[in-house]
Amino acid sequence: MPANRSTLARRGIAALAALPLLTLAACGYGSESKDDDTAKVASGAKKTDGLDTVKIGYFPNLTHGTALVGMQKGFFQKELGATEVKPATFNAGPSEIEALNSGSIDIGWIGPSPAINGYTKSNGKSLKIIGGSASGGVKLVVDPKKIKSLKDVKGKRIATPQLGNTQDVAFLNWAAEQGWKVDAQSGKGDVTVVRTDNKITPDAYKSGSIDGAWVPEPTASKLVSEGAKVLLDESALWPDKKFVITNIIVRQAFLKEHPKAVEAVLRAAVETNKWINANPDEAKAAANKQLEADSGKALPADVLDPAWKSIQFTDDPLASTLNAEADHAVKAGLLDKPNLVGIYDLTTLNKVLKAEGASPVDAAGLGTS
Repeated sequence: MPANRSTLARRGIAALAALPLLTLAACGYGSESKDDDTAKVASGAKKTDGLDTVKIGYFPNLTHGTALVGMQKGFFQKELGATEVKPATFNAGPSEIEALNSGSIDIGWIGPSPAINGYTKSNGKSLKIIGGSASGGVKLVVDPKKIKSLKDVKGKRIATPQLGNTQDVAFLNWAAEQGWKVDAQSGKGDVTVVRTDNKITPDAYKSGSIDGAWVPEPTASKLVSEGAKVLLDESALWPDKKFVITNIIVRQAFLKEHPKAVEAVLRAAVETNKWINANPDEAKAAANKQLEADSGKALPADVLDPAWKSIQFTDDPLASTLNAEADHAVKAGLLDKPNLVGIYDLTTLNKVLKAEGASPVDAAGLGTS
């Protein structure tokens, strides 16, 4: 493994080791971790790698749409044959990483921050990112009566989901690029950052305690349904308008011991993304149906439609943007410079893509040597 591994060493950042330090990932609309026995095994199918089950974790969020649709349409079960899919849903990255480390799940859909934290905290021994899933789905939405232009954000109260999470870091980085000074820890400065759980951000907006929010979907579209307007789509700040919001990770021991099962899940993910992009309306409905099964509540059309439209589903992990997100956290003073070389192992994904006649994806120098 590479030398000079980074640690979250700054005072007050120890607690962030348990938080999604860079992302995504858009938590707060899911249920507690739970199993789902609705997956059906095809008659006469054979087990993959001799396994009875493969345990897959994800958030019941639209940015985890590959997992939602793959579960709902049976793509994962089809590829795994008689090896039963055992899904579990999570509300936050740290709990999913804990489940991965304990063996409660084998493979997971997760944002870049918890993946980075899980990798660096374990000295590169916990997980590997083995594929991409989604890009985009993050917006700055504001009260149009109080904020009419980007410069009007100065002096206002803007919510982000959590200290040090992906959207928090992105907003701090954007504010710094405007020339504004903000203390990352307290959130005080030329603009006030209000760390607010996604579940209560719409109520905070309605009460007037925040003037806007830099948040993932579907929170952004929930706010718009309450009268907010989109002032900035984060994708506009990135090259080619793409940045990682969700990746696929695997427990390293599972990858080593059960490569055929990992390949089957990646085949299913690639097949799912292909189906999503070819059938956007059907995919949106399937994701919402699975979301209702997982969280107990489907999204209304005025939230679902714009939220789904802003997310791009891709097999590419967009590795260069993960590295950039880490750099933004370092600049904000929330993270010591990490050594992420080795966090990706895209060998199996590229094997699957080659079989599909698709182009390989790149680890941006952060792959397994």
